[in-house]
Amino acid sequence: MKISMVMPAGAAPRSGNQHTAGRWAKFLRSLGHRVAVAQQWDGATADAMIALHARKSSWSVEEFHHSHPHRPLIVVLTGTDLYRDIRTHPAARQSLELASRLVVLQPAGLRELPKRLRAKTRVIFQSSDTRVRHRPPRNRFRVAVVGHLREEKDPFRAVIALGHVPQPTGIELVQLGDALTPEMAGIARRWMQREPRYRWLGSKPHADALRRLAASHLLVVSSVMEGGANVICEASRIGVPILASRVSGNIGMLGAGYPGYFPLFDDLRLARLIDRAATDADFYRRLKRAVLARSALFAPAAERRALALLLQGLH
Repeated sequence: MKISMVMPAGAAPRSGNQHTAGRWAKFLRSLGHRVAVAQQWDGATADAMIALHARKSSWSVEEFHHSHPHRPLIVVLTGTDLYRDIRTHPAARQSLELASRLVVLQPAGLRELPKRLRAKTRVIFQSSDTRVRHRPPRNRFRVAVVGHLREEKDPFRAVIALGHVPQPTGIELVQLGDALTPEMAGIARRWMQREPRYRWLGSKPHADALRRLAASHLLVVSSVMEGGANVICEASRIGVPILASRVSGNIGMLGAGYPGYFPLFDDLRLARLIDRAATDADFYRRLKRAVLARSALFAPAAERRALALLLQGLH
């Protein structure tokens, strides 16, 4: 099958959508399909389309459907799709209607869709093939935040929380990711001046970011909205415990019973969890066991198998 995969340009390099598109193209080619990845459909002949992002890919979705109304059209819903755009943007809602199949990246996303659309929706967990081992330092407790600095990520919640954690605990915080606006960069630099335990490292190549994640005791994911964070897959595969905001996308990835949630925007609760993870060995082991228990969901073989089933169901 010849597949056109549409992935709109993002505001930053090495976005989660870019990782997803690259990984899916690799899997689909290994299954015998021909895949062309572009920011927008150019009208080239294709047996099927996979479009990442209901709103940003809406033009391509509409054009492909108009040209080939009976060919498979798969729309993959991002976090901003699920938790914002399909509620407010007519173009995003139209993409849902035109799609032969919808894909969400974690099961809690199903609840964000109208019931009549859930029957044509499939859940495909993202995966990570990282072989990096978890080796945090012994002389300090390192917390990592990994992701581009943008409002949807509530990117400075961890450093705000750090101000509530006692100084003598040996905790440090490293943050990786591009600042998508000059204002975000300025905030990060001011925090480094104010908080000596905090370092913003900016954007790093993916392999380097994984090594730095593996060299951390803890990952903080403070997102306001999240379709299915790649970094959660990566941390789980490495075995890095996670503290996550209690939002639908994170719960879908980590499970309702995960012990490391904090209320959205609640830096005091996050500070208590960071301090507890650093000082309570039993709690830290509990977090690690819970993360490792999810690891098989994020295996590459599982994602590849789910993609194969997705396309088989459309033949």
